[in-house]
Amino acid sequence: MKYPQQETFWDFLEHLIHVSELIIDRPKGTCHPRYPELVYPLDYGYLSSTTAGDGAGIDVWRGGLDDPHLSGVVLTADLEKRDAELKLLLGCSPDEIATIYNFHNNGTMRAEILLNRNSDVGDGTGVEEQAQSALPHLPNP
Repeated sequence: MKYPQQETFWDFLEHLIHVSELIIDRPKGTCHPRYPELVYPLDYGYLSSTTAGDGAGIDVWRGGLDDPHLSGVVLTADLEKRDAELKLLLGCSPDEIATIYNFHNNGTMRAEILLNRNSDVGDGTGVEEQAQSALPHLPNP
């Protein structure tokens, strides 16, 4: 198998995305299987043939942008499940990133967003700059 020549975190994630199939198993508007009061605000799924810390495929939020670029990742900590996870954000606008952030910051779960500084959204402005208004807690680089 040929691996990416670049050695950044983002390059490695892009490689995994490129060689894996995205499976959407919880479309937008679907209720969580164990917590029916939680409704998925965007398409949610995983990358096939990958393994995350929980033993399942790497989780993915798929936004509404036509270009499925890697917008960033969500880092979650869940006291009830006693775990931490990484979830990829593909093709997410700044508003969708804020929605995902709010979805994960409730109850026993907390999350932070790590934005891909190499990612552009729509008008060519970096996603990090656009997300500043949606996520005002993010520090300026």
